[in-house]
Amino acid sequence: MTLADDKTNFRIIEAAMFLVWAAIIGPASGIAVSALGKNTTRILDSLLDGYDKSLRPGFGGPPMTVDINIYVTSMGPVSERDMVYSMDCYFRQSWIDTRLSFDGPLDKVTLNNLMLEKIWKPDTYFWNGRDSYLHTITTPNKFIRISKDGRIYYSMRLTLKASCPMHLETFPMDTQSCPLKLGSYGYSTSDVIYQWQWGEEKSINREPGLHLSQFELVNTPAATTVDQMKRGNFTFLVANFILKRHMGYFLINVYVPCIMLVIISWVGFWINREATADRIALGITTVLTMAFLSIDNRTDLPKVSYSTALDWFIAMCFAFVLASIMEFAGVHFFTKFGSGEVNHTSDDESKEAEDSDDGEVFYPSNSSEPATALDFETGKQNGDTKISIELNTEGSKLVSKPRRENCCSRFMYCLKGSGKYKNMASKVGINSASRIDQLARIFFPLVFAVINIIYWNSYLSGDEQGTMNHI
Repeated sequence: MTLADDKTNFRIIEAAMFLVWAAIIGPASGIAVSALGKNTTRILDSLLDGYDKSLRPGFGGPPMTVDINIYVTSMGPVSERDMVYSMDCYFRQSWIDTRLSFDGPLDKVTLNNLMLEKIWKPDTYFWNGRDSYLHTITTPNKFIRISKDGRIYYSMRLTLKASCPMHLETFPMDTQSCPLKLGSYGYSTSDVIYQWQWGEEKSINREPGLHLSQFELVNTPAATTVDQMKRGNFTFLVANFILKRHMGYFLINVYVPCIMLVIISWVGFWINREATADRIALGITTVLTMAFLSIDNRTDLPKVSYSTALDWFIAMCFAFVLASIMEFAGVHFFTKFGSGEVNHTSDDESKEAEDSDDGEVFYPSNSSEPATALDFETGKQNGDTKISIELNTEGSKLVSKPRRENCCSRFMYCLKGSGKYKNMASKVGINSASRIDQLARIFFPLVFAVINIIYWNSYLSGDEQGTMNHI
């Protein structure tokens, strides 16, 4: 026999031994797995023999305890108009039912929701809940796990919509505490007692990076209460969600536009008092815009009987805009006769003005000849230049070319309220700046700034104190 024949025979023997091993071990392994499944099924069937799901565990004995914990995955929206909030969460309950304890190779058995129909469950309900529902896509989102000692762990995924009584006095700088109150619907403290599974501080958890559009979830304190009812005392667990509002939306859409409207209303203080139509139109436009902002601000809020912080700010801005119109009414009534100006200049100022204008006369804009005394007396105008003339002691005309100031110089004189601008204005028949307007340019911005400092300081400091109290 050659070496090649020996190698061939060895390979045949090796293959035969592998087939024998597979034939013996393979079925034994399958039999073991199948036996484990059959054993678990037999255990579950034996647990349900004679099981009455209408009776609570330990019926007739001391009250049983139901442990609760909540894991929040998302939160919102929060509606101020309806005073409700919604959130998605995993709601977990745990209790001990010694009737379901077992002995076997497994420490825990996880089952589907069909098993839930065959065992007793606590009748937990949400005291302030609205339109809550269980997720059922693609299958009902709940499961049950049974431990050897009979402890049952029951978890489900819920979307909860609950009422949240809100206090909007400091809106939109407010902090709200939205509760979630839960307990047994039918079992009093003599049968079932609810408690937080890991204590009041650690039993409510949330998804890392949980974000809301208008709010920040500051804290989630919990508490346990006992309410007395006609049927007896009932334990309730209360989870409070502390929500602090973001102010960015309201700053951009309400506060800044209101401040800009107030500033625009002050432009009238620099407009000539002869421009009655312009100043009234400016005032009415700002008043109507403020009224629109006030109405639009109320559309998303409940019809509460008190004023919010935003209402007070809009009312303050509305008062300043209205005061700007009233200021012009005072200017029009006290400092004008017809279309001209009441002359409040002193004799010395008049003399200085006359000295500064000696020897000057304005030419008509379309003529090379100087104006005559008749033109001055009758107030005749050619083009857009008012005629001015000076006579010497002999009655002869002293003629000079008109002296013009550029627009930038006139604007700077107007802002400073200088006497030179008043002299120029009087030459062409324009009223000088009213004393009331000059005072309003300082008084209105100063008062508005002081009131704003008081407003923001009081509400922001009060909001921080309210947040600390909730926490």
